[in-house]
Amino acid sequence: MRQGADPYCGPAPLPEDLASSWNFDPLLIAVFAGVAAACMMMSRERRIAALKSPAALAGWAVLLAAFVSPLCALASALFSARVFHHVLLVALAAPLFALAFPPRATLRRVPVSGLVLIHAICMWVWHTPGPYAFALDSTAAYWMMEASLFLSAFLLWQAVLDRRNHAGAALAALLATVIQMGMLGALLTFAARPLFDHHMTTTLPYGLTPLDDQQLAGLLMWIPASMSYLAAAALLAARMLETHPHPTQSTRPT
Repeated sequence: MRQGADPYCGPAPLPEDLASSWNFDPLLIAVFAGVAAACMMMSRERRIAALKSPAALAGWAVLLAAFVSPLCALASALFSARVFHHVLLVALAAPLFALAFPPRATLRRVPVSGLVLIHAICMWVWHTPGPYAFALDSTAAYWMMEASLFLSAFLLWQAVLDRRNHAGAALAALLATVIQMGMLGALLTFAARPLFDHHMTTTLPYGLTPLDDQQLAGLLMWIPASMSYLAAAALLAARMLETHPHPTQSTRPT
């Protein structure tokens, strides 16, 4: 695979061509439509509350933005765009779908700590040079990366948003995920040299050196990616306080 060529999103576009670089892959659209139809049928069977439907619609909108909009093509040029693309998948689309589709009983048997570990492995593996280069060698490898990132995040979000799970374990899982993503982001931000050969010749048209692009990617992984996890952790902490209020003195000493 030559530099700047993505097996799915295509060659890195120049800035003046970016606005027209939409991805109307008929197979992708057909798959999205088929999965959406299956989700709608599943929703009826499981009688998911109508108020949760907007979460699924918002999740589909995020996936369309990630794969159909020019962001897909921009990710061929900029590693930071690729990281932003992945942030959309794991920190926005995944929790939205998890809100719409709670876990089945069989998945509730998987410990939350195991899901944290699986998701962390996926994040670290696909954002290191060797596996990242492998993911851009073929369309199959590319979709292996995308699917593993999204599915591992989706299962983790299902677990932490499930009220049947212990709130303390869910809170610990969210904070552990924030820490590991922050560490990965910090390593990318403070690396002394660019690490990803794929983007060595594609960033300059956008006014960035490869190292600038990598540092921006690290900051995206470090800070914005953590926001949804921290927001969920804050809501969980508030729920724990409501469930177990701090004991107060009912009488005053005389």
